[in-house]
Amino acid sequence: MKNGIPRLIACLTFMSFAAQAQVRVPSAAEGVRITSAGRQYTFQPAFRVIFSEKDPAMALKPAGIKNVEYNVLTWKVEDSSRADFQQKKIGAAMAGDGFDDRILRTRSEWRTANIFNVGESTVLQANAIRQVKDTIFFGFPSSELSAFLLPSAKPYPVLHFTFRPKRDGYYSIGFVGAPAIPVPEVKEIWQPLIWQELRVPDAAYLTPAFMATLPATMVYNGQHTLGVLAAPEHLPFQPLPTLPNSQFGVTLRNEQGRMQPQVYAPIPGGYGSNMKAGAPFRFSMQLVAEPQDITHTYQFIAERIFGFRDYRKNDIASLNTVLDNMTAYAMSRYAWFVDSLKGFAYSTDVPGAVKNVSSLHPLELSIVRDDSVMFEKRAYPLMEFMLSREKFLFSLDSLQKIQSPSRRLKGPVAPLSELVALYNVFGRSNPFYLQMMEREYAGARVRNLDVKEDGASWINAMHLFKATGNREYQSVAISKANAYLRDRVERSQTAFDDPFAGSFFFWPAYTNRWIELLQLYELTGYKAYLDAAVEGARHYAMFTWMAPAVPDSMITVNAGGKAPMYWYLRSKGHTQVYYPQEQAPAWRLSETGLTPESSGTSTGHRGIFMTNFAPWMLKVGYYAKDTFLMNVAKASTIGRYRNFPGYHINTERTTAYEKEDFPLREHKAQSVNSFHYNHILPMAAMLIDYLVTDVFVRSKGKVHFPTEYVEGYAYLQNHMYGGAPGTFYGEKDVQLWMPAKLLAAASPELNYIAGRKGERVFLAFTNQSKSTVRTRIALNPALVGTTSASRVSTLNGAVAGPLRQGTFDCTVAPGGLAVFIVDGVKPVVRFQEKILSGSNKNGNDFGEIKAGNAKAMLFRLGAYGSRLFLYLEDDDTRWRSVQLHYTDAGGKENRLRDTAYPFEFTVPLPQEYKLSCWLTLEGRDGAIETSEKITIGN
Repeated sequence: MKNGIPRLIACLTFMSFAAQAQVRVPSAAEGVRITSAGRQYTFQPAFRVIFSEKDPAMALKPAGIKNVEYNVLTWKVEDSSRADFQQKKIGAAMAGDGFDDRILRTRSEWRTANIFNVGESTVLQANAIRQVKDTIFFGFPSSELSAFLLPSAKPYPVLHFTFRPKRDGYYSIGFVGAPAIPVPEVKEIWQPLIWQELRVPDAAYLTPAFMATLPATMVYNGQHTLGVLAAPEHLPFQPLPTLPNSQFGVTLRNEQGRMQPQVYAPIPGGYGSNMKAGAPFRFSMQLVAEPQDITHTYQFIAERIFGFRDYRKNDIASLNTVLDNMTAYAMSRYAWFVDSLKGFAYSTDVPGAVKNVSSLHPLELSIVRDDSVMFEKRAYPLMEFMLSREKFLFSLDSLQKIQSPSRRLKGPVAPLSELVALYNVFGRSNPFYLQMMEREYAGARVRNLDVKEDGASWINAMHLFKATGNREYQSVAISKANAYLRDRVERSQTAFDDPFAGSFFFWPAYTNRWIELLQLYELTGYKAYLDAAVEGARHYAMFTWMAPAVPDSMITVNAGGKAPMYWYLRSKGHTQVYYPQEQAPAWRLSETGLTPESSGTSTGHRGIFMTNFAPWMLKVGYYAKDTFLMNVAKASTIGRYRNFPGYHINTERTTAYEKEDFPLREHKAQSVNSFHYNHILPMAAMLIDYLVTDVFVRSKGKVHFPTEYVEGYAYLQNHMYGGAPGTFYGEKDVQLWMPAKLLAAASPELNYIAGRKGERVFLAFTNQSKSTVRTRIALNPALVGTTSASRVSTLNGAVAGPLRQGTFDCTVAPGGLAVFIVDGVKPVVRFQEKILSGSNKNGNDFGEIKAGNAKAMLFRLGAYGSRLFLYLEDDDTRWRSVQLHYTDAGGKENRLRDTAYPFEFTVPLPQEYKLSCWLTLEGRDGAIETSEKITIGN
């Protein structure tokens, strides 16, 4: 990216202008007239000077915006008529990482969130101009203010002002001369982070610099996007942007309620606001009139002014190395999986609780990576969890309120799409999944936090069609999706009330359902769904950081041998992490391409590493030939870590996240960022998703594998691969097969995917760098047996040398793809064939026992075997202990006893047979009850 941006003028003279605009300043009264694509817009040289004698006590507070969790800047006022901010009351459920009590739970005061209500306000309009060469100077009624315009600067005119106060105090100078458009004439707006489409701010909220993915606000009138953009020099790369170092704020709503882009610098009470008489304050901005809509203007500014492009490479490790390290970590004690509760500890937020996202993540990892241990220790327990628990967050503590957990076994918490995936992956041999799908489709459920989900959606109808082939479900999906296009996509949102959004917290709620629309496009081929997905993805991309610009320089990190310490974990008693002081290239440390976690936690979670949107955005970009989306996807994922990096960038820039051993420490020894252990498997699965999608895109669909949908919750959506074979350049029935350490490549810039079919192994390498990679590939002899007759050949014209003792040399072009077949080999497959072999049994796989409200189900796992799983909905307020009786294949009775809630039993069955089972239950009063018998299996 760009080189440091030491001086604004020097920086901008190198920019090109896509649509050359004409800039004229006839007089001070007539203002700056910008003509672009045949339309003229006037930017008046007008500024608002805000003065406070005392510190106005700037503070973030929870806004009272209906249905939205978001923090806004507020200031103290002494006049009650200006105290228009009503502090939102925060319940006990809103706590944990990212929720700052210093913001959420401070006492109420007389405050305003309206920039116009802060201090004493004076508007100064230029009353004189003079021109010196290509610079236009403005004079004002007050000698405190001066300004000049660089009309020929590219891509936009640059306006610079200097303010010299006559007395000490707290100041803010706002540019208030941009065109002001009445709301009925507006087609779209944008103010970071949450005001998109036509969701007009209900007050003149000021977004501080550190919360602006681009430092601007914009309004679109149907022909041009108009905006005011703070100059890049005022949002430096170092230190990491935070509220205390934010040099300005941006807002959109003016005093008359019109949409008028504005920038205020400094922020009242913020960095640089306390000024001394006579001391100069200087600031620059750009005046935007772009003949494109807002999302394309966002792209233009990101690329032309902040230097965004395909800027990352693997550098430190291939994604395959990361995947190996991350899955090994997921199976270690440091990953804090609680076997007794079948879930990952969620103690960062909710002490004593466990939380899971989906059983499909470890199931995919176990299948694709041919890993029976992953299946036994993670996938299968999560399958039981997802079918039995009421919510993703499970806590035995009935008094726990944080994030609204459940202790009830009222499953399935698994979304309908997950039931479809399990049904399909295991050969449709378990009809109980179908029965569950139909029940979920007919009802509604709260799975995460307090968000209620309606079952009979077009999305669920789409997945039911995929499971059943029933054309009625397809018709319903298309009919309801078309209504969704009409009511949601084609009609810009004016409020935060989209019924598909649930609650407005995570970013998917703020856009259309572009990920599901993409799936419907792939299912039907209807371009309207792709167009809608592109629109949604481009709006989602506006939540990714495009600023600050990344300097072409080295950055010193871990000062004094200490990694940064996250304030939240310091407050919890976590200990210091130590890494050597070192230098790293700025691009590797950049948040560009990442998003904050959510609207509600955006003040503390600057950039999260969970970029599950990336494979979807990469695919949408491919279908739409939208390189911006493809570059955003890559920027979010490539070259950021060697292992699980924790959750977020939050305090300072550091290389700690990059280290292979970073996650390998006990919970209290993690203090750089928070660890949500339920994210480990979704992140590992996301890497598989990105690897496969990247090859699909670069091969133009010639390498393609069928997918299932991992819906999860929040933003944790993924493709699931491995359940069915795919195609490699016309070769059908290739099974994705990527066991740990399958091969070694000398260059870290090559990612790869692998498949198998008979005595052939298929390999596709993607070069993540802009340089040609010539490297040696070594197949692992423990996984791929080779002989002197084995040979390697190309499928796409890439260059490969001869295969000798399991190694060959290959060349991959910059940003290119190399695809090979290795013939005459013996893949060593241990688990994958068994689990995918399907079952010839069907039916009689579910039963209910009235006593204890027990549910019993028989999992058919192909040639790998079967499992009986039985759980009670009743809890320990009713029963002290429960004993399961079941018969073996010879009819002999066996017993298992459970003396602690949750009451549940797992019985491995090497082969299926007709099994009888019943319960003996001991009540809290010691009374014994014996249930009826049920028969399950064939």
